[in-house]
Amino acid sequence: MKHKLYILLFILCGHVAAQAQELNCRVAINASQIQGTNTQVFTTLENALKEFINDRKWTSAQYSPAERITCSMNITVKEYTDDGAFKCELIVQSNRPVYNSNYNTVLFNFKDTEFNFNYLEYDPLEFREDMIDNNLTAVIAYYIYLIIGLDMDSMAPMGGTDVLHIVENIVQAAQSLSETGWKAFDDSKNRHAIITDYMDGGMQPLRQMMYDYHRLGLDEMAQNADRGRAKITESLNLLKEARDNKAMSALPQLFVEIKKDELINIYSKGTQNERDGVYELLMDISPSQSSDWDKIKSAQP
Repeated sequence: MKHKLYILLFILCGHVAAQAQELNCRVAINASQIQGTNTQVFTTLENALKEFINDRKWTSAQYSPAERITCSMNITVKEYTDDGAFKCELIVQSNRPVYNSNYNTVLFNFKDTEFNFNYLEYDPLEFREDMIDNNLTAVIAYYIYLIIGLDMDSMAPMGGTDVLHIVENIVQAAQSLSETGWKAFDDSKNRHAIITDYMDGGMQPLRQMMYDYHRLGLDEMAQNADRGRAKITESLNLLKEARDNKAMSALPQLFVEIKKDELINIYSKGTQNERDGVYELLMDISPSQSSDWDKIKSAQP
């Protein structure tokens, strides 16, 4: 009997491991700007969001506990009223481990300044992709699926397509909401613009770059730094191609803003030809960061 119990426990534990949730997300709410109100509602919301994000299975993909995507969502409350109206900023970041190293690279980092919603303490947090009627869970689900899709793109060419289509569906369904951030042409960096640009055919080189840069480049550097760096250099040409295809898109510049410190470190050991070429390319994409790119050009290997 005891032997059978051990077998049952082993099967159950294996099933739980196979069905592990996708995200290991740290959630923090900063309400220091709000005075003279019951602060318990912020703690309650923070705990509810942690559970909503981390305890739910968002896709059919199989993740082991060790494979869960490390990410964070930091919410700053700018305004709050006792009837549950929140005006907030949300900073979302996701990381990806680099193979054969203890280094984690930032895959996505973005500040959403239009995160407004209504929430009363102990309101249940619910989400249905086919019925978007709550801006709080709609925005959070949007970034959850975006994080998962981008992570998949970095692991396999266009690997996140199915998940990223869900992001598109959320945006489409959210058009009925009155809150900002969902409409086309309102802002080149709002939620609508990010996913619409990313899935545009002209930006396909950027999606391919996500795989080449991370899987073929960074993941290779622990084994062969020169070969990995050469692949990263090739991938940045895809980034330029995407920018040339859709010059008004903010995504290529957003990528180099996220990666600037990493790129400076990578090319600190590059050849002069590599550094000169990457310098010119990055200056073309984001000339406002010239002081950062100067560090690449002047690096001494």
